[in-house]
Amino acid sequence: MVTTFDLVAFVLLVATLAVVGWRRASSPSDFTVASRDLGRFPLVATLVMTEFNTSTLMAFAAAGYAAGPVALMLPGVFLVGLGFYTLTVARAWKRFDRLSVAELFTERYSPAVGRTASALLLLAMTGFTATYVKSLALLFVPFIPGVVPMPVLALLLTLVVLGAVLPGGLRSVVRADVVGFAVTLVLLPLLLWCGVNVAAPSGGLASTFTEAQRAFDPVRQWNDPVLPLRFVITLVVLTCFTYIAAPWYGQKIFAARNPRIAFQAVGMSAVLVFLLYGVVVLAAAYLRVDQPQLSDPQLAVPTMMQRWLPGGLRGVGLAVLFGAALTTLAGVWSAMATMIATDFGSPAWRTVRAQRQLLVVLAAMSWLGGTFLVDRILDRLILANIPIAALSFALLAGFHWPRATTAAAWCSMAVGVAWGVGCFLVVGEAGGYTWPWAMYGIPLVFLTGAAVTLLTTRPLHPTPEEPYAA
Repeated sequence: MVTTFDLVAFVLLVATLAVVGWRRASSPSDFTVASRDLGRFPLVATLVMTEFNTSTLMAFAAAGYAAGPVALMLPGVFLVGLGFYTLTVARAWKRFDRLSVAELFTERYSPAVGRTASALLLLAMTGFTATYVKSLALLFVPFIPGVVPMPVLALLLTLVVLGAVLPGGLRSVVRADVVGFAVTLVLLPLLLWCGVNVAAPSGGLASTFTEAQRAFDPVRQWNDPVLPLRFVITLVVLTCFTYIAAPWYGQKIFAARNPRIAFQAVGMSAVLVFLLYGVVVLAAAYLRVDQPQLSDPQLAVPTMMQRWLPGGLRGVGLAVLFGAALTTLAGVWSAMATMIATDFGSPAWRTVRAQRQLLVVLAAMSWLGGTFLVDRILDRLILANIPIAALSFALLAGFHWPRATTAAAWCSMAVGVAWGVGCFLVVGEAGGYTWPWAMYGIPLVFLTGAAVTLLTTRPLHPTPEEPYAA
């Protein structure tokens, strides 16, 4: 049960996040890209907290609860994926240094390609934000069971997030992320330590999980019914070729002070995100020892906090996770509003007032999607990546292959969307559509783009000397 100490601690930490983040934007540039002056530490903090969101957290914890320590493969997805981002596009995005990542497609290929890319990215982010709202509401369920209906709870939390981002846009998000990052580095190791001590009298992980679930064995793990290795490999591929186009990441790279800081910050965040999610996965495995009959594994995180943390500290933990969800959701809304104004609107849409109005509309859409469309969080998160994966050839070629043509961009995007949607409709979730989508679809996208480039007129712009070339 939630105690008075929990409520006080929760309110105090959330108030601290609000006070730290409450800074009215001084200009449209400050609202959208934090005046492009973020140093290494604030950029690392906001990149880590962007990825440390409640949707992924609860999905990974559910896997840790069900599969045991082998679920550490899931945090490894971010280590590889963000490492790929670091090496391929971190510097390039900062050299490009615009407002919307879709502007690359406009300048490199054509305005029509740019608007199509922007529409695909906005479609994907609409799905992401719906899952974020759903997971945020689930986070609070064990603490207020039956008191508030789920749709109402989701609406209240959405309004709180909206109120936090409206004053300063990205600047508010970054400032709150710095505080949340510092507290998270303390809280999560403490949660794991509590789990280890609670499970020790029962024999630890060995009492609940088989050797195959505790020690990674690729052969036995390949088709494991709980967490198959083939599924994890698809996530690695998809993460590598979707994060490079992530607008919420691109916007924060644009906010970096220079390309060197952008490169270093993404590399450091890759390691930190892996470690933080790894701690949660292991803690959830220990929860299985302590609480073997959890009704819904997606509730592993709030259950751990409720059972293991003392009064007061539960409130701090809930506030930290709420803060992480708040800034992740707000950051994606900010990127979406900036893209809508930049790629589809007039200059008047880029004012602070117009951006705030767009944020209100996006918040309403996220609540509706999270309330009525999202059931299984991880499945919906993966599905929303289909439009982004389709852009992978056009994006990487835009930075690294001057010969790539507009026709190649169109064809690769069309093949990517058609293949991803086709795999979902024909193979389905039950049939494991992610394997043919990722393992055959991504190479097909690149082969299509390369073949069409070689068969069509090959313009020489942009040249490697242009500022955004890698």
